[in-house]
Amino acid sequence: MPRKRPTAEEIVAKLRQVDVLTSQGKTVAEAAPAIAVTEVSYYRWRKEYGGLKGDQVKRLKELEAENARLRRAVSDLTLDKMVLAEAAPGKLLSPARRRACVDHVVARFGISQRRACRVLGQHRSTQRPAPQTRDDEAALTADIIELATQYGRYGYRRITAMLHRAGWVVNHKRVERIWRREGLKVPPKQPKRGRLWLNDGACIRLRPEHSNHVWSYDFVEDRTHNGRKFRMLNVIDEFTRECLAIRISRRLKAVDVVDVLTDLFILRGAPGHIRSDNGPEFIAKTVRDWIAAVGARTAYIMPGSPWENGYCESFNARLRDELLDGEIFYTLKEAQIVIEQWRQHYNTTRPHSSLGYKPPAPEAISWPPPQSGSTPPTVASSPIMH
Repeated sequence: MPRKRPTAEEIVAKLRQVDVLTSQGKTVAEAAPAIAVTEVSYYRWRKEYGGLKGDQVKRLKELEAENARLRRAVSDLTLDKMVLAEAAPGKLLSPARRRACVDHVVARFGISQRRACRVLGQHRSTQRPAPQTRDDEAALTADIIELATQYGRYGYRRITAMLHRAGWVVNHKRVERIWRREGLKVPPKQPKRGRLWLNDGACIRLRPEHSNHVWSYDFVEDRTHNGRKFRMLNVIDEFTRECLAIRISRRLKAVDVVDVLTDLFILRGAPGHIRSDNGPEFIAKTVRDWIAAVGARTAYIMPGSPWENGYCESFNARLRDELLDGEIFYTLKEAQIVIEQWRQHYNTTRPHSSLGYKPPAPEAISWPPPQSGSTPPTVASSPIMH
Protein backbone atom coordinates (compact mmCIF):
# COMPACT_ATOMS: atom_id res chain seq x y z
CA MET A 1 0.00 0.00 0.00
CA PRO A 2 1.58 3.33 -1.05
CA ARG A 3 2.50 5.74 1.68
CA LYS A 4 0.15 8.70 2.14
CA ARG A 5 1.62 12.09 1.26
CA PRO A 6 1.93 14.28 4.36
CA THR A 7 -0.29 17.33 4.69
CA ALA A 8 1.05 20.87 4.69
CA GLU A 9 0.70 21.10 8.47
CA GLU A 10 2.70 17.88 8.91
CA ILE A 11 5.44 19.13 6.55
CA VAL A 12 5.77 22.40 8.50
CA ALA A 13 6.00 20.41 11.76
CA LYS A 14 8.78 18.22 10.36
CA LEU A 15 10.70 21.24 9.06
CA ARG A 16 10.58 22.83 12.51
CA GLN A 17 11.78 19.51 13.97
CA VAL A 18 14.82 19.65 11.68
CA ASP A 19 15.39 23.26 12.78
CA VAL A 20 15.54 22.06 16.40
CA LEU A 21 17.98 19.26 15.55
CA THR A 22 20.28 21.57 13.58
CA SER A 23 20.25 24.01 16.46
CA GLN A 24 21.63 21.14 18.59
CA GLY A 25 24.64 20.83 16.26
CA LYS A 26 23.46 18.18 13.80
CA THR A 27 23.77 18.61 10.07
CA VAL A 28 20.89 18.44 7.66
CA ALA A 29 22.08 15.08 6.36
CA GLU A 30 21.99 13.76 9.90
CA ALA A 31 18.60 15.33 10.78
CA ALA A 32 16.75 14.34 7.60
CA PRO A 33 16.46 10.63 8.51
CA ALA A 34 14.79 11.68 11.77
CA ILE A 35 11.77 12.94 9.80
CA ALA A 36 11.84 9.92 7.43
CA VAL A 37 12.74 11.87 4.22
CA THR A 38 15.83 12.32 2.13
CA GLU A 39 17.97 15.41 2.18
CA VAL A 40 16.65 16.38 -1.30
CA SER A 41 13.02 16.16 -0.14
CA TYR A 42 13.90 18.29 2.89
CA TYR A 43 15.24 21.08 0.73
CA ARG A 44 12.20 20.92 -1.57
CA TRP A 45 9.87 21.24 1.44
CA ARG A 46 11.94 24.06 2.83
CA LYS A 47 11.75 25.95 -0.48
CA GLU A 48 7.97 25.69 -0.48
CA TYR A 49 7.09 25.97 3.23
CA GLY A 50 10.21 27.40 4.82
CA GLY A 51 9.54 30.05 7.48
CA LEU A 52 5.83 29.29 7.78
CA LYS A 53 3.93 28.37 10.91
CA GLY A 54 0.88 26.17 11.37
CA ASP A 55 -1.73 28.95 11.28
CA GLN A 56 -0.05 30.51 8.27
CA VAL A 57 -0.23 27.21 6.38
CA LYS A 58 -3.95 26.97 7.13
CA ARG A 59 -4.49 30.46 5.78
CA LEU A 60 -2.44 29.61 2.68
CA LYS A 61 -4.66 26.63 1.98
CA GLU A 62 -7.75 28.79 2.31
CA LEU A 63 -6.30 31.34 -0.12
CA GLU A 64 -5.47 28.61 -2.62
CA ALA A 65 -9.00 27.21 -2.40
CA GLU A 66 -10.46 30.71 -2.84
CA ASN A 67 -8.19 31.31 -5.80
CA ALA A 68 -9.32 28.08 -7.44
CA ARG A 69 -12.96 28.97 -6.83
CA LEU A 70 -12.48 32.40 -8.38
CA ARG A 71 -10.77 30.88 -11.41
CA ARG A 72 -13.71 28.53 -11.87
CA ALA A 73 -16.18 31.42 -11.47
CA VAL A 74 -14.35 33.52 -14.04
CA SER A 75 -14.25 30.55 -16.39
CA ASP A 76 -17.98 29.94 -15.92
CA LEU A 77 -18.83 33.59 -16.49
CA THR A 78 -16.68 33.66 -19.61
CA LEU A 79 -18.42 30.57 -20.93
CA ASP A 80 -21.86 32.00 -20.11
CA LYS A 81 -20.92 35.18 -21.95
CA MET A 82 -19.87 33.14 -24.97
CA VAL A 83 -23.16 31.24 -24.86
CA LEU A 84 -25.17 34.48 -24.79
CA ALA A 85 -23.07 35.93 -27.60
CA GLU A 86 -23.69 32.80 -29.67
CA ALA A 87 -27.44 33.12 -29.16
CA ALA A 88 -29.51 35.49 -31.28
CA PRO A 89 -29.20 39.18 -30.29
CA GLY A 90 -32.08 40.51 -28.23
CA LYS A 91 -34.71 38.49 -26.41
CA LEU A 92 -35.76 34.99 -27.41
CA LEU A 93 -39.47 35.41 -26.77
CA SER A 94 -40.96 32.12 -27.92
CA PRO A 95 -40.22 28.74 -26.28
CA ALA A 96 -39.60 27.19 -29.69
CA ARG A 97 -36.82 29.68 -30.50
CA ARG A 98 -35.24 29.20 -27.08
CA ARG A 99 -35.48 25.42 -27.54
CA ALA A 100 -33.63 25.62 -30.84
CA CYS A 101 -31.05 27.98 -29.34
CA VAL A 102 -30.39 25.63 -26.40
CA ASP A 103 -29.74 22.72 -28.77
CA HIS A 104 -27.38 24.91 -30.78
CA VAL A 105 -25.22 26.07 -27.86
CA VAL A 106 -25.07 22.53 -26.41
CA ALA A 107 -23.65 21.27 -29.68
CA ARG A 108 -21.42 24.34 -30.12
CA PHE A 109 -19.74 24.43 -26.69
CA GLY A 110 -20.27 20.88 -25.43
CA ILE A 111 -21.96 22.04 -22.22
CA SER A 112 -24.81 20.29 -20.44
CA GLN A 113 -28.42 20.97 -21.33
CA ARG A 114 -29.09 22.00 -17.74
CA ARG A 115 -26.49 24.75 -17.90
CA ALA A 116 -27.60 25.98 -21.31
CA CYS A 117 -31.20 26.22 -20.09
CA ARG A 118 -30.10 28.18 -17.01
CA VAL A 119 -28.08 30.68 -19.05
CA LEU A 120 -30.75 31.22 -21.72
CA GLY A 121 -33.70 31.30 -19.31
CA GLN A 122 -35.40 28.21 -20.69
CA HIS A 123 -37.20 25.96 -18.20
CA ARG A 124 -36.13 22.35 -18.55
CA SER A 125 -39.73 21.15 -18.49
CA THR A 126 -40.22 23.19 -21.66
CA GLN A 127 -36.96 22.01 -23.23
CA ARG A 128 -37.12 18.27 -22.73
CA PRO A 129 -40.62 17.24 -23.95
CA ALA A 130 -41.06 17.24 -27.71
CA PRO A 131 -43.62 19.86 -28.81
CA GLN A 132 -46.89 18.42 -30.06
CA THR A 133 -48.31 20.09 -33.18
CA ARG A 134 -51.85 19.69 -34.41
CA ASP A 135 -52.63 17.77 -37.54
CA ASP A 136 -54.05 20.84 -39.27
CA GLU A 137 -51.12 23.13 -38.41
CA ALA A 138 -49.55 22.96 -41.87
CA ALA A 139 -52.85 23.62 -43.69
CA LEU A 140 -53.73 26.50 -41.37
CA THR A 141 -50.29 28.03 -41.80
CA ALA A 142 -50.58 27.79 -45.58
CA ASP A 143 -53.96 29.54 -45.56
CA ILE A 144 -52.69 32.30 -43.27
CA ILE A 145 -49.70 32.92 -45.52
CA GLU A 146 -51.93 32.94 -48.60
CA LEU A 147 -54.32 35.47 -47.06
CA ALA A 148 -51.44 37.63 -45.80
CA THR A 149 -49.95 37.57 -49.29
CA GLN A 150 -53.24 38.46 -50.96
CA TYR A 151 -54.20 41.15 -48.43
CA GLY A 152 -50.89 42.66 -47.37
CA ARG A 153 -52.48 45.50 -45.37
CA TYR A 154 -54.51 43.19 -43.08
CA GLY A 155 -53.39 42.26 -39.57
CA TYR A 156 -53.83 38.91 -37.86
CA ARG A 157 -57.24 39.81 -36.36
CA ARG A 158 -58.78 40.58 -39.74
CA ILE A 159 -57.11 37.46 -41.16
CA THR A 160 -58.72 35.47 -38.31
CA ALA A 161 -62.14 36.75 -39.34
CA MET A 162 -61.51 35.69 -42.94
CA LEU A 163 -60.41 32.24 -41.73
CA HIS A 164 -63.69 31.91 -39.81
CA ARG A 165 -65.56 32.75 -42.99
CA ALA A 166 -63.58 30.06 -44.84
CA GLY A 167 -64.65 27.42 -42.29
CA TRP A 168 -61.72 27.37 -39.85
CA VAL A 169 -62.50 27.00 -36.13
CA VAL A 170 -59.54 28.89 -34.68
CA ASN A 171 -59.12 31.76 -32.23
CA HIS A 172 -57.02 34.86 -32.77
CA LYS A 173 -54.33 33.72 -30.29
CA ARG A 174 -53.39 30.71 -32.39
CA VAL A 175 -53.41 32.81 -35.55
CA GLU A 176 -51.20 35.38 -33.83
CA ARG A 177 -48.73 32.67 -32.76
CA ILE A 178 -48.43 31.35 -36.33
CA TRP A 179 -48.33 34.95 -37.61
CA ARG A 180 -45.32 35.77 -35.42
CA ARG A 181 -43.60 32.43 -36.06
CA GLU A 182 -43.77 32.95 -39.82
CA GLY A 183 -42.48 36.52 -39.49
CA LEU A 184 -45.61 38.07 -40.97
CA LYS A 185 -46.35 41.74 -40.37
CA VAL A 186 -48.07 44.72 -41.91
CA PRO A 187 -45.34 46.88 -43.45
CA PRO A 188 -45.46 50.53 -42.37
CA LYS A 189 -45.17 51.66 -45.98
CA GLN A 190 -45.88 49.77 -49.16
CA PRO A 191 -44.20 50.45 -52.51
CA LYS A 192 -46.44 51.31 -55.42
CA ARG A 193 -46.81 48.65 -58.06
CA GLY A 194 -48.14 48.64 -61.57
CA ARG A 195 -50.63 46.10 -62.85
CA LEU A 196 -49.99 43.98 -65.94
CA TRP A 197 -53.01 43.93 -68.22
CA LEU A 198 -53.65 41.84 -71.30
CA ASN A 199 -53.43 43.76 -74.55
CA ASP A 200 -57.00 42.67 -75.50
CA GLY A 201 -58.61 43.44 -72.69
CA ALA A 202 -70.25 65.80 -37.08
CA CYS A 203 -70.40 62.23 -35.85
CA ILE A 204 -71.14 62.87 -32.19
CA ARG A 205 -74.00 65.32 -32.62
CA LEU A 206 -75.73 63.27 -35.31
CA ARG A 207 -75.24 59.56 -34.81
CA PRO A 208 -76.64 57.14 -37.41
CA GLU A 209 -79.45 55.07 -35.92
CA HIS A 210 -80.36 52.81 -38.83
CA SER A 211 -79.49 52.10 -42.43
CA ASN A 212 -80.16 55.01 -44.78
CA HIS A 213 -80.28 57.44 -41.85
CA VAL A 214 -77.00 59.32 -42.37
CA TRP A 215 -74.83 59.25 -45.45
CA SER A 216 -71.51 61.05 -45.76
CA TYR A 217 -69.35 61.89 -48.73
CA ASP A 218 -65.97 63.39 -49.40
CA PHE A 219 -63.36 63.82 -52.12
CA VAL A 220 -60.04 61.95 -52.39
CA GLU A 221 -57.33 62.80 -54.91
CA ASP A 222 -54.63 60.71 -56.56
CA ARG A 223 -52.56 60.78 -59.74
CA THR A 224 -52.03 58.50 -62.68
CA HIS A 225 -48.56 57.46 -63.77
CA ASN A 226 -48.19 60.44 -66.10
CA GLY A 227 -48.69 62.85 -63.18
CA ARG A 228 -52.24 63.92 -64.07
CA LYS A 229 -54.59 64.28 -61.12
CA PHE A 230 -57.94 62.53 -60.79
CA ARG A 231 -60.60 62.83 -58.09
CA MET A 232 -62.81 60.31 -56.33
CA LEU A 233 -66.17 61.09 -54.74
CA ASN A 234 -66.76 58.54 -51.96
CA VAL A 235 -70.27 58.04 -50.59
CA ILE A 236 -70.81 55.80 -47.55
CA ASP A 237 -73.67 54.79 -45.26
CA GLU A 238 -72.47 55.64 -41.76
CA PHE A 239 -74.65 53.03 -40.03
CA THR A 240 -73.73 49.98 -42.16
CA ARG A 241 -70.25 51.34 -43.15
CA GLU A 242 -71.09 50.32 -46.72
CA CYS A 243 -69.42 52.25 -49.52
CA LEU A 244 -72.35 53.20 -51.73
CA ALA A 245 -70.38 54.65 -54.62
CA ILE A 246 -66.98 55.89 -55.74
CA ARG A 247 -67.24 58.24 -58.71
CA ILE A 248 -63.89 58.72 -60.47
CA SER A 249 -63.09 61.47 -62.97
CA ARG A 250 -60.47 64.04 -63.81
CA ARG A 251 -62.79 66.80 -62.60
CA LEU A 252 -65.80 66.57 -60.32
CA LYS A 253 -68.04 69.57 -59.82
CA ALA A 254 -71.34 70.30 -58.12
CA VAL A 255 -73.30 68.93 -61.09
CA ASP A 256 -71.36 65.65 -60.79
CA VAL A 257 -72.25 65.44 -57.08
CA VAL A 258 -75.93 65.85 -57.95
CA ASP A 259 -75.59 63.19 -60.67
CA VAL A 260 -74.09 60.65 -58.23
CA LEU A 261 -76.71 61.37 -55.56
CA THR A 262 -79.52 61.06 -58.12
CA ASP A 263 -78.47 57.54 -59.09
CA LEU A 264 -78.13 56.51 -55.45
CA PHE A 265 -81.48 58.01 -54.40
CA ILE A 266 -83.23 56.15 -57.22
CA LEU A 267 -81.54 52.87 -56.25
CA ARG A 268 -81.71 53.11 -52.45
CA GLY A 269 -84.06 55.94 -51.54
CA ALA A 270 -83.28 59.30 -50.00
CA PRO A 271 -81.41 59.26 -46.65
CA GLY A 272 -82.37 61.37 -43.67
CA HIS A 273 -79.16 63.38 -43.64
CA ILE A 274 -76.07 63.80 -45.82
CA ARG A 275 -72.92 64.79 -43.95
CA SER A 276 -70.00 66.56 -45.64
CA ASP A 277 -67.37 69.20 -45.16
CA ASN A 278 -67.65 72.74 -46.47
CA GLY A 279 -66.05 72.15 -49.86
CA PRO A 280 -67.32 74.33 -52.71
CA GLU A 281 -68.86 71.31 -54.48
CA PHE A 282 -70.93 70.46 -51.37
CA ILE A 283 -72.09 73.91 -50.29
CA ALA A 284 -73.01 74.98 -53.80
CA LYS A 285 -76.58 76.33 -54.03
CA THR A 286 -77.38 73.78 -56.73
CA VAL A 287 -76.52 70.87 -54.45
CA ARG A 288 -78.26 72.27 -51.37
CA ASP A 289 -81.44 73.10 -53.21
CA TRP A 290 -81.55 69.71 -54.90
CA ILE A 291 -81.02 67.78 -51.63
CA ALA A 292 -83.76 69.79 -49.92
CA ALA A 293 -86.09 69.26 -52.87
CA VAL A 294 -85.90 65.44 -52.65
CA GLY A 295 -86.61 65.42 -48.90
CA ALA A 296 -83.11 64.96 -47.39
CA ARG A 297 -81.20 67.33 -45.12
CA THR A 298 -77.57 68.47 -45.18
CA ALA A 299 -75.29 68.18 -42.14
CA TYR A 300 -72.19 70.28 -42.63
CA ILE A 301 -69.28 69.88 -40.21
CA MET A 302 -67.52 72.80 -38.58
CA PRO A 303 -64.87 74.35 -40.86
CA GLY A 304 -61.40 72.95 -40.19
CA SER A 305 -62.76 69.96 -38.20
CA PRO A 306 -62.41 66.87 -40.43
CA TRP A 307 -62.83 64.57 -37.39
CA GLU A 308 -66.52 65.50 -37.35
CA ASN A 309 -66.82 63.56 -40.60
CA GLY A 310 -65.02 60.62 -39.03
CA TYR A 311 -66.79 57.76 -40.81
CA CYS A 312 -65.91 59.02 -44.26
CA GLU A 313 -62.40 60.08 -43.21
CA SER A 314 -61.78 56.58 -41.83
CA PHE A 315 -62.95 55.04 -45.09
CA ASN A 316 -60.70 57.40 -47.05
CA ALA A 317 -57.74 56.32 -44.93
CA ARG A 318 -58.47 52.63 -45.59
CA LEU A 319 -58.82 53.31 -49.31
CA ARG A 320 -55.50 55.09 -49.43
CA ASP A 321 -53.63 52.60 -47.22
CA GLU A 322 -54.94 49.39 -48.76
CA LEU A 323 -55.16 50.41 -52.40
CA LEU A 324 -53.98 53.85 -53.54
CA ASP A 325 -50.59 53.72 -51.79
CA GLY A 326 -49.84 50.39 -53.43
CA GLU A 327 -51.09 50.86 -57.00
CA ILE A 328 -49.74 52.65 -60.06
CA PHE A 329 -52.56 53.66 -62.37
CA TYR A 330 -51.47 54.21 -65.97
CA THR A 331 -54.86 55.36 -67.25
CA LEU A 332 -58.05 56.73 -65.77
CA LYS A 333 -59.96 53.67 -67.01
CA GLU A 334 -57.59 51.40 -65.13
CA ALA A 335 -58.16 53.41 -61.96
CA GLN A 336 -61.94 53.16 -62.36
CA ILE A 337 -61.83 49.37 -62.80
CA VAL A 338 -59.40 48.63 -59.97
CA ILE A 339 -61.04 51.00 -57.47
CA GLU A 340 -64.51 49.62 -58.24
CA GLN A 341 -63.20 46.08 -57.69
CA TRP A 342 -61.78 47.18 -54.35
CA ARG A 343 -65.11 48.79 -53.41
CA GLN A 344 -66.91 45.51 -54.05
CA HIS A 345 -64.31 43.68 -51.99
CA TYR A 346 -64.66 46.24 -49.19
CA ASN A 347 -68.43 45.80 -49.08
CA THR A 348 -68.68 42.02 -49.44
CA THR A 349 -65.44 40.44 -48.22
CA ARG A 350 -63.23 42.70 -46.11
CA PRO A 351 -63.84 42.17 -42.35
CA HIS A 352 -64.69 45.44 -40.61
CA SER A 353 -63.48 45.76 -37.02
CA SER A 354 -66.42 47.98 -36.00
CA LEU A 355 -68.92 45.35 -37.22
CA GLY A 356 -67.50 42.39 -35.34
CA TYR A 357 -65.11 41.60 -38.21
CA LYS A 358 -67.95 41.13 -40.68
CA PRO A 359 -68.17 42.87 -44.05
CA PRO A 360 -70.47 45.90 -44.27
CA ALA A 361 -72.81 44.43 -46.90
CA PRO A 362 -72.34 40.75 -47.77
CA GLU A 363 -75.23 40.94 -50.24
CA ALA A 364 -74.33 44.33 -51.69
CA ILE A 365 -75.47 44.78 -55.28
CA SER A 366 -72.93 46.17 -57.69
CA TRP A 367 -73.32 49.83 -58.66
CA PRO A 368 -73.97 51.66 -60.94
CA PRO A 369 -77.08 49.72 -61.97
CA PRO A 370 -77.16 48.14 -65.43
CA GLN A 371 -78.91 49.89 -68.29
CA SER A 372 -82.44 48.94 -69.21
CA GLY A 373 -82.66 45.75 -71.16
CA SER A 374 -79.44 44.33 -69.71
CA THR A 375 -79.02 41.47 -67.27
CA PRO A 376 -80.22 42.00 -63.66
CA PRO A 377 -77.75 43.03 -60.96
CA THR A 378 -75.70 40.25 -59.44
CA VAL A 379 -74.24 39.79 -56.03
CA ALA A 380 -70.55 40.66 -55.86
CA SER A 381 -68.36 37.57 -55.67
CA SER A 382 -65.55 37.12 -53.19
CA PRO A 383 -62.09 35.66 -53.79
CA ILE A 384 -61.82 31.89 -53.41
CA MET A 385 -59.34 30.44 -50.89
CA HIS A 386 -58.40 26.78 -50.84
